[in-house]
Amino acid sequence: MTKAVCPGSYDPVTAGHLDVIERSARFFDEVHVVVAVNAAKTPMFPTETRVDVIRRALAKDGCTNVVVSSTDGLITDYCNKVGASVIVKGLRQNGDYEAELGMALVNRKLGGVETLFLPADPVLEHISSSIVKDVARHGGDVTGMVPDCVVPMLNEALHGQASSAPSTDAQSTERNA
Repeated sequence: MTKAVCPGSYDPVTAGHLDVIERSARFFDEVHVVVAVNAAKTPMFPTETRVDVIRRALAKDGCTNVVVSSTDGLITDYCNKVGASVIVKGLRQNGDYEAELGMALVNRKLGGVETLFLPADPVLEHISSSIVKDVARHGGDVTGMVPDCVVPMLNEALHGQASSAPSTDAQSTERNA
């Protein structure tokens, strides 16, 4: 059984993240999406919330071979624990490669784990968690950039209120999933 790990802070998970996870799920028997602690970042959402949102979004999309969890340790230790030999990372055109290459080389040295880079879907490559939070912080519409259930969470976290957008059937279904 081939296993891969898709690590990230996922604060919040974006449509770009989901695209990389779903594409990875087509190549591997089992994909572990790992919400990892990044000491350089202060997350907006608690780890448990991020894990739950990813699970709901992937269940809605029918990904049955994906496991979602979290770790505060090294990703290579997590990979070795679950028997994954590959880390999958999505790359955008904004310089991700330079940052990710260093981590890939360290991960190979530390745990013998290779990194597979997937190019971002050109339609989604401009989306990042930071941009999503900035747009939402300034009252912009992030619909389509994140799973539907993230929109009211962002509004609540940033403005102390749930989304005033009318609820669609898809949003209602996802919230109840």
